[in-house]
Amino acid sequence: MIYSNNMEDVEALATRALLVRAEFEIDTVTFEKSKTITTAFNQKVVCDYFIDEIHLDHYDFLIIPGGKYVSLVIDQDYEIKKLIQYFYEQNKYLCAICAAPRFLGQLGLLDDIRFTAYKGCEIDMPKGQYLPYKKALTDHKIITARSAGSVYEFVYEIICELKNKKQADLLLENILF
Repeated sequence: MIYSNNMEDVEALATRALLVRAEFEIDTVTFEKSKTITTAFNQKVVCDYFIDEIHLDHYDFLIIPGGKYVSLVIDQDYEIKKLIQYFYEQNKYLCAICAAPRFLGQLGLLDDIRFTAYKGCEIDMPKGQYLPYKKALTDHKIITARSAGSVYEFVYEIICELKNKKQADLLLENILF
């Protein structure tokens, strides 16, 4: 999971917490200059690794949370997009929530597939099929979700795809969803 300054708190922290609860090992990685990340709502969290401290081959999927950082870096970013492109080329799952699907859209990865995202972000995905009423969905190993209010559905999709529906249902049952 990518951690960036100004990432949306719920999209990053709740997603990670729910996936850990579902027995996933989630490492957090950053391109920032410090492992201490300040979220959009001023929480300080410590990231596990800098990007150059990990081996990408050890990972099965990538999670990109949204937040106001997306609008701040999207047009000049090459590091996050390069990481996304690597996972895509390795045929690994890409999971992006809220504004984060913009990265995938600018790379053309949402062309000709169904996706959801925060309202207004679809401008970067003119060739895809934007489904604003969907909270989360999967198409071609790409899992998208529309907002912080969709975290449970986002995590559910991830678990269904990477484990199975039974495990996803068990998580919802255990948290009394």
